[in-house]
Amino acid sequence: MHNKPSVNILLVDDEPNALKVLSAILREASYNIYQADRVDRAQEIVSTERIDAVITDLKMPGKDGLYFFDYLKSNYPDIPVIFLTAFGTVDSAVTAMTEGAFFYFIKPPDYVKLKAVLAKAVEQKKLKNEITDLRNQLESTYRFSNIIGKSASMEKIFRMVETIKDSSTNVLIIGETGTGKELLARAIHYTSHRHYRPFTAVNCAAVPRELLEAEFFGYEKGAFTGAVSRRIGKFEEADTGTLFLDEIGELELALQAKILRAIQEKEIERIGGSKKIKIDIRLTASTNRDLKKEVKLKNFRADLYYRLNVVQIKLPPLRERKADIPLLVTHFIDKFSQQEDKRITSVSSEVMNIFLQYIWPGNLRELENVIERAVVLAKGDEIGLRDIPREIIRDIKTGIGTDSIKSLRELEIETVLKALSKFQGNKSKAAQALGITRKALYSKLRGAKA
Repeated sequence: MHNKPSVNILLVDDEPNALKVLSAILREASYNIYQADRVDRAQEIVSTERIDAVITDLKMPGKDGLYFFDYLKSNYPDIPVIFLTAFGTVDSAVTAMTEGAFFYFIKPPDYVKLKAVLAKAVEQKKLKNEITDLRNQLESTYRFSNIIGKSASMEKIFRMVETIKDSSTNVLIIGETGTGKELLARAIHYTSHRHYRPFTAVNCAAVPRELLEAEFFGYEKGAFTGAVSRRIGKFEEADTGTLFLDEIGELELALQAKILRAIQEKEIERIGGSKKIKIDIRLTASTNRDLKKEVKLKNFRADLYYRLNVVQIKLPPLRERKADIPLLVTHFIDKFSQQEDKRITSVSSEVMNIFLQYIWPGNLRELENVIERAVVLAKGDEIGLRDIPREIIRDIKTGIGTDSIKSLRELEIETVLKALSKFQGNKSKAAQALGITRKALYSKLRGAKA
């Protein structure tokens, strides 16, 4: 069976012979051709078929080529338009070129050149489509609905982001390692009105300290030994978009001062340069440190902290959002089953019970790694105990790594209450049995109520 060529060209001309000749020439070049002898018919075709390029006569009775061009610009702006025109309407064709037409030819066209120009037009549309698809994939990957969670703490975060996503205010994301701080920062960006602009991330803990200033602000050629050409820094790279400073608590005080100045003045200066460069960025930052404590210890600038901490979002550790674990497990199983080309659908009830007891010190990142390993090792369509790390099972059995371990204060209070219960509420006897004074007993009871 003969398959249609994948590239579709629409020809629009009120002269039947012109349509016939051009159709024959382009079919020889392996294009699939649609024909219209009037604009109304051309509009019907583009509304029902995937058209990759249009070649249209400029002068036609009734609605002419310029009318059709305006219609395409408004409704299908990605379709390139090539005009065919007589000598008397060249000025109109030139005007159309300034408004976005791809090219124009005077009739009769040089068919060799026409085919070359058409090939470029089709390639341009293909590239535009690929860019659009990539952007859609990024938005799909990082849009906020893809952050898994139904726990009360996550619902609160969802509402917060919905409120501030289109603001230009700075956002500070705090949370333990592995809680998904960068994923949240990307989600804020890709759901905001800046989503089509750059998202630029810098891991402040990963870049060598001596290179951080150049990483942030860039440098001019010859600024220092080894600077053989100009380099654009991350602040410039993120212009009109979002700059994400991951683990900002790792920055030295001197660099903190320069970042504060860039945020306040909304301008930077490359190393070795003298020109002030204006920047328009939305700044998000993250840390696993207690920056308030770091400010008190003089390890972090108070003015930068307050500048960053306009909106603070705290991502809870996984042990505090146990209700989300079944959802996350399903999500990661789907992800890695597709990656490994397997058909794993679930985990056993024993495995899920262990997952719900375990405290996950590595948070989401640890859970994701455990599921990836399990999917690789699993033999059937279900992940079993044999597929998860032995140390997790061992920790559950010994009580290590579970939230069943009680603090000394909790154990102390529990012991006091047991003693009171044993002596039917007699505080003197309870205190004597515990080896403490009545005053100490009352103090511990007040602590239990606090």
